Amino acid sequence: MFDVIVIGGGHAGIEAAMAASRMQKNTALLTMNIDMVGSMPCNPSVGGPAKGIVVREIDALGGIMPVAADQTALQFKMLNTTKGPGVWSLRVQSDKEAYKKFMKQALLKQEHLTVIETMVASLWIEDQKVRGVHCQDGTSIESKAVILTTGTYMTSSVLRGHTATSSGPESQPTINTLSESLRTAGIRTFRLKTGTPPRVKMDSIDFEKTSVQPGTDAFLRFSETTKPEEVLPFSQQEVCHLIYTTPKTHEIIRSHLKDSAMYSGLVKGVGPRYCPSIEDKLVRFADKPRHQLFLEPESKSLDTIYIQGFSTSMPIDVQEEMVHSLPGLENCVIEKYAYAIEYDAIDPLQMHPNMENKIVENLFTAGQVNGTSGYEEAAGQGLMAGINAALKLDGKAPFILRRDQAYIGVMIDDLCTKGTKEPYRLLTSRAEYRLLLRHDNAEERLLEMGYEIGCVDEKRYQTFCHKQEAIQKAIEDLKEVHVKPSDALNAYLQSCGFEPMQRGMTEYQLLKRPKVKISDLTTFTNVDFGEEINSHIEIAIKYEGYINKAKRDAKHLQQMESVALPKDLDYAHMDNISLEARQKLSEIRPATLGQASRISGINPSDIAILAMKVR
Repeated sequence: MFDVIVIGGGHAGIEAAMAASRMQKNTALLTMNIDMVGSMPCNPSVGGPAKGIVVREIDALGGIMPVAADQTALQFKMLNTTKGPGVWSLRVQSDKEAYKKFMKQALLKQEHLTVIETMVASLWIEDQKVRGVHCQDGTSIESKAVILTTGTYMTSSVLRGHTATSSGPESQPTINTLSESLRTAGIRTFRLKTGTPPRVKMDSIDFEKTSVQPGTDAFLRFSETTKPEEVLPFSQQEVCHLIYTTPKTHEIIRSHLKDSAMYSGLVKGVGPRYCPSIEDKLVRFADKPRHQLFLEPESKSLDTIYIQGFSTSMPIDVQEEMVHSLPGLENCVIEKYAYAIEYDAIDPLQMHPNMENKIVENLFTAGQVNGTSGYEEAAGQGLMAGINAALKLDGKAPFILRRDQAYIGVMIDDLCTKGTKEPYRLLTSRAEYRLLLRHDNAEERLLEMGYEIGCVDEKRYQTFCHKQEAIQKAIEDLKEVHVKPSDALNAYLQSCGFEPMQRGMTEYQLLKRPKVKISDLTTFTNVDFGEEINSHIEIAIKYEGYINKAKRDAKHLQQMESVALPKDLDYAHMDNISLEARQKLSEIRPATLGQASRISGINPSDIAILAMKVR
């Protein structure tokens, strides 16, 4: 008898199992192969636009992905640094083999967690309440809550050309009976598709025909607990390479479109809009003369390169022609051929904001099975599902992040309010309060919550408190530091594009100007708080007006989120509300007035009447 069973050892399952066990719940992680936990069947990287901030949020809530990503990274790169801090995002090129080993060791060492190798055949459900799982070997395992994180393994099919093979990613088995047991219980499923590019032998590539893409020469990290000596020094980091498709590549693809599983009629599921196959790119963006591709190393222990941006479901012979038409890959050896994979996902509109299923009590779902794409989105959901399963068993209120608190909150709200008909991907444009949801302030937003829940330990919390005190004191100190005009200072200001100073002002006032940095002013003030504190201070001061406005806007959201909607509200017979609104409110059953206002098709007048009726 377990408190919590987690089905699946992918990125969602790992975070769910670790969170529940940290919260003192007797947890079982069920996986088909312990050596495959934390596998990266597609892109061997962590982070990127919006996604990198999710990893920072996972760290602030005590998750493990950030630590694993830091300690197994081949390259660190900060993206969008020429833009504002609201879109800065860290991305690491990962060592996929080292990452799996790190996760396996972490799971086996974790207290209150048992890892069991087995394949789940169906859920054990009685009276619409989950009681555990039935395994394929005939055994049953009982638990008070189950977290389903099967990723792309439910009734999955690998598609290549005109051939469909029943299989999970990386030639792993698929689970063919589990989704049927979900449908029997009244849970809706639908088909989705994703894909992966070919892998080629590194020593068969002519890198002279490529452009080198180095990382960022600075100490970067996802986890605030990571120390400089725990990451690969910049001088030892791997480089990626950039190439482009050629006219010959496009000619080969266009002449074989009918042979692609995507266009032959074999694919039934909907593919990801923001990560299309190369043949889909040529059809959708017919005016583009070329498409960029990145050659990315997969592991120090593997001699393989991942061709990012070149996923395809073409037959093997066509893939050979396509790959050999690329610059530097004319004579390369293909180690693994690309494929598309189709699988069952669960309709996220049947999910409460705390990740619990609306149809089956104590069943929580997280990751790609909820219709998302990406390791980071999966890990964020898994963490929230593990936390909320533990809280429910303790009889405590659910832990739900608002849209102004975290990208994780944006993602979960999007899923359970709007649903998805294609693999969902987080984008900075999805977050209306993205200036509040930055890479640099994830701890400030979330760490105290993680500590109160029990996922962040005392030592980490005290370190955070001391850092926040140092930042606040530094800002107050800068308001007292007066800077007088001088020839040297005015020359510096002119180099930043400003007129010379005519009279003295505080360093705080000076720092409101773009491009002016604390480290540059040290010559004139002897004030320097160190690189990390300086960065926090500069963002807080330069963007103070914008941040305060965003906070005022977010307060309106908080007011609507504070109006809870009764679970038994009869929307179907509610007068003066549109028919579409009644239908969608009855189906989605929003938890708050704020969530109701974000449902597609519901008008402000419907919300005004609903608010009046609730009062």
